[in-house]
Amino acid sequence: MKHTNSNSIEECLYLAVSGQSEETVPLHTSIALFLLSYCESKSFRVCLVSSTTLAGEGQSWRQWLPEGMGFRMISTQELPQVIRSCRLPAVVDEGGRYCRAGLAVVLRHIIKRTLEADPCRKDVAELLGFKKTCLKACAEVSEWTRLCELSIPSAVEDFCRQPEHQSEIPTALLHLEKKLGEPVRVHNDDKIRRQKLQQKKGMPEAGHEGGLVDPKEGAAEDPQSSDQLELQAALAKLSMEEIQSATTRGPPHIRKVKTTELPSLEHVFAEGLYFTLTDVVLLPCLHQFLVSLVQKPGGMLERLPLLQRWYLHIQEVPGVRRAAISCGIHFLSLPEQGPAPNLEPQNPINHEEEKAVAPFTGGPRPTMTKLKNSGIEAIYSPHPCSSWALDWDGLPAAVNPMEGWAMPSLDSDLPNQNQQTPTCFLSSLLPNEKQRSPFMSGKMSKDRALRKRQQLNNLVAMVTKLAQPGNTVVDFCSGGGHVGIVLAHTLPACQVVLIENKEESLARAKNRCDELGLNNIWFIQANLDYFTGPFKIGVALHACGVATDMVMEHCIKAQAAFVISPCCYGFIQNTVKFTFPRSQQFMDVLSYKEHMVLCRFADQTEFQLPADRRLIGKQCMGLVDLDRAQAAERNNYSVKVMSMEPESCSPKNNMVVGVPADCKLI
Repeated sequence: MKHTNSNSIEECLYLAVSGQSEETVPLHTSIALFLLSYCESKSFRVCLVSSTTLAGEGQSWRQWLPEGMGFRMISTQELPQVIRSCRLPAVVDEGGRYCRAGLAVVLRHIIKRTLEADPCRKDVAELLGFKKTCLKACAEVSEWTRLCELSIPSAVEDFCRQPEHQSEIPTALLHLEKKLGEPVRVHNDDKIRRQKLQQKKGMPEAGHEGGLVDPKEGAAEDPQSSDQLELQAALAKLSMEEIQSATTRGPPHIRKVKTTELPSLEHVFAEGLYFTLTDVVLLPCLHQFLVSLVQKPGGMLERLPLLQRWYLHIQEVPGVRRAAISCGIHFLSLPEQGPAPNLEPQNPINHEEEKAVAPFTGGPRPTMTKLKNSGIEAIYSPHPCSSWALDWDGLPAAVNPMEGWAMPSLDSDLPNQNQQTPTCFLSSLLPNEKQRSPFMSGKMSKDRALRKRQQLNNLVAMVTKLAQPGNTVVDFCSGGGHVGIVLAHTLPACQVVLIENKEESLARAKNRCDELGLNNIWFIQANLDYFTGPFKIGVALHACGVATDMVMEHCIKAQAAFVISPCCYGFIQNTVKFTFPRSQQFMDVLSYKEHMVLCRFADQTEFQLPADRRLIGKQCMGLVDLDRAQAAERNNYSVKVMSMEPESCSPKNNMVVGVPADCKLI
């Protein structure tokens, strides 16, 4: 039985239809349409956006639309203003101020709305994975999200433009083939691995442990398939009915086998054993690639046995064939493959962030001395408006950060370093509404609220000095909107944009703005790269790790001023987009590892540390930010590094302010 959410707001989903040719649509659009079909979602008004002259009824791309789906054709000139600032796909609410942009964000929202309409759709809920975090980490910091959301769709579209001229398999697909050959680790996999051991020994099973029963749309009958047990487990998990686990235990000698001696599980789907949103993303991409490949000589297909096996497995998932046919995806007949050889990409992906950095020994003094001998020392400019402060007592209550949800401190509640995930993107670490403890749903403590006010005084003072009426000011990594809301209230003649990829935080910000009646503010739930609109000033409070560098780069591309308070220096590391040191001056003196020494010790500024240690940490912060400033200056920017006032407002109290060289820096 389907449930109707009486409080739901009608939303519009915008999808691009101007693909590489009239025969196809962009893969991001094809993926979104396939998910709508799989979920049987009716929660959105669909607008198809064309950048070319609309050709009316003769468009061949209509074959990719799910049967019976209503839609409206519009041109890019008809897009709502907030959507024009984002890359498609995107969803906007009825008010036109709250936008969700980017493939992964939009797909997760489609799933959420489907479950609101029909909570019984267990198969849809399982798309989000065990911890409901599938493709939740943004592509800027997650190699896996980047591969699935960006690299593979882009590589397939490039390949399919002129397949007859392609002589090599795209590197992104070779990387995926390699991933599919890695052992699988899933939650509570002990039972399945013991069943696999029992199956390998040729013993009759003592029962269907773990709920491993034949689903209605059962898997292939070949008993010799090496991954038959895994496939049964995967399909059983998607059953609409709750499956009761059998209580029968396996033979004693099987139960006594050490976990380390159990056989590994093989990939059935992209993320391991279970069908997830990642497979939804990959299906239109790999289908289009295989269609181009099967007619091409040269043996390319034979070099992708695991992708072929995945392609066969996905057809066994209940509902996939129906959704695919509805969207014009007609599965190819491929031969089943045997065990795959170990394949290495011909041009291996060389992500610097994948290389483990050896632990550092000793302190930062040798590195600091090396810089000093080359004439490089931390330089802090005087604060141009250190005594400026908002009249907090005269502001409405909803502007006060004390009214915001008390999130864990950015300076202390950090993930394990091995997660390599900046705090401002830590959606998965924060509890949902039902799991929050009382202290997390209440107001900030008075002491912390005071420090937050002091931090805001510093950023708002600088932005106020730089802003002109009519300017657009973007609050990157906005969280609950503390900075953006104050700016929107203080600068009513400016348009303020909050960009944050965590839905819960942005929803709180919107509620506060609704209470204040602010009309000069937009809310965009997206990864930073999906925002493409023009703006004059970018601001970020405690942008963690490489997020500071991402914001600076975005501002420089837009020729916008920036006011940034960096944070989490210990999370700085080489990525696909950035390498460290950033500036030529630092590169001439320091190696990557030496620069990482500065970054690690720059995080040692906590108030409880000894004064001499905090001083060294502050000097390291200054050097890391000086490197960033000098890199920006090579792009014709004037940049100053300064301390917030008072410095006790935060252990991470640096502020980096930059403007294009033809503008006056305060």
